[in-house]
Amino acid sequence: MLKNPKQRVLLVGGRVVDVASGIDRITDILVENGRMIALGAEARAAAHDSVEEVKECLVLPAFVDLCASLREGEKQHGTIASETKAAIYGGFAHVVLPPNPKLVIDNAAVVAQIHEKSAQAGLAKVYPLGALTKGLEGKQPANMHALTQAGCIAVSNGREGMQNDETLLRCLEYAATLDLTVFFYPEEPSLANGCAHDGFTASRLGLPSIPAVAETVALAKQLLLVEETGVRAHFSQLSCKGSVELIRIAKAKGLAVTADVAMHQLHLTDAAIDGFNSLAHVRPPLRSDADRLALCAAVQAGVIDAICSHHQPLNAAAKLAPFPATEPGISALETVVPLGLKLVRDGLLTEDVLWRALTVNPARIAGIKAGALATGGGVIVINPDLAWSIAPEHLVSAGHNTPFMGMMVQGKVLGMWL
Repeated sequence: MLKNPKQRVLLVGGRVVDVASGIDRITDILVENGRMIALGAEARAAAHDSVEEVKECLVLPAFVDLCASLREGEKQHGTIASETKAAIYGGFAHVVLPPNPKLVIDNAAVVAQIHEKSAQAGLAKVYPLGALTKGLEGKQPANMHALTQAGCIAVSNGREGMQNDETLLRCLEYAATLDLTVFFYPEEPSLANGCAHDGFTASRLGLPSIPAVAETVALAKQLLLVEETGVRAHFSQLSCKGSVELIRIAKAKGLAVTADVAMHQLHLTDAAIDGFNSLAHVRPPLRSDADRLALCAAVQAGVIDAICSHHQPLNAAAKLAPFPATEPGISALETVVPLGLKLVRDGLLTEDVLWRALTVNPARIAGIKAGALATGGGVIVINPDLAWSIAPEHLVSAGHNTPFMGMMVQGKVLGMWL
């Protein structure tokens, strides 16, 4: 899957697509060190070490994922080594790792350990988000300057709440002085004590619910503080129509805000939890079909800038308890390509929007050199028509927790040059 990066490889006959550079045509491309170094006749005339036929395939920049949990330190679920391998198989050469209570990225030593584990694996590159507050406790700002110096690309408090709004205001002011992006996962804790969307399915099953307003209340407050401080902000994993409207308004006002959505939110609704299907237990919860369609339309319109995997690998035991007691999360890195192509075939997204949401836009948000063929961020080849079944034997992630298990799909990454 991961090819020799030092060889000069001539990829022949593929459809080369690079939305960042406005390239979309069937031609040949010369690749070295994860970078396009020549195109067309120039590529054919240049010296090369090997040739690969890629007719009927797409040649694209490697993807950038703005949110993936790699479970380092939770070996029962996965490791950086196992999950960066899954990232490569899914077409992702770059993965943003958010902090959480089991991986509190609030000091340089933790950042160094993440980088060391990533380098040892030698697969997808991992970009940690530093903790916004010490211990993610929401009480006082973390040493954001030191975290930036150690290699964090941005800061976040994950889904952990803040002690009060003044603390959040001071944290955002501090981040703004450092020109740091703050990643938000909007959720008001006092309204989010359930496990499923506040809709018909949860009511019928008797499950405690999380209303959409748990997200929009938090998002509205965060946007007001972003406007007050001028900090650059990214809002991740939006799940409802109301959030789309708030982001639309914020962008119209000229705020420096961006947003992403998890791929599964563009496909599934709360109906997927019927029968207490814990594989569809995710946070934020799957919501209504109206929400799903609004999210798709927002990606197409550019209100939502990027699509993330929101990869959360879990072992089988984590999904075996009664629904409210199961751990939320979907193993998602390896299914993004076929699910994205299905949205295109269904007419919900255009192909250029899909690739933009997986390449140049998330690269820009993360502030990394990737997302275009000439940046050196990796090159991938996809067979868009290859049919395969989502089954344990076809997945390399340590987690097989996906509600798409057993589904026949089209589209697979055949190789990556990084």
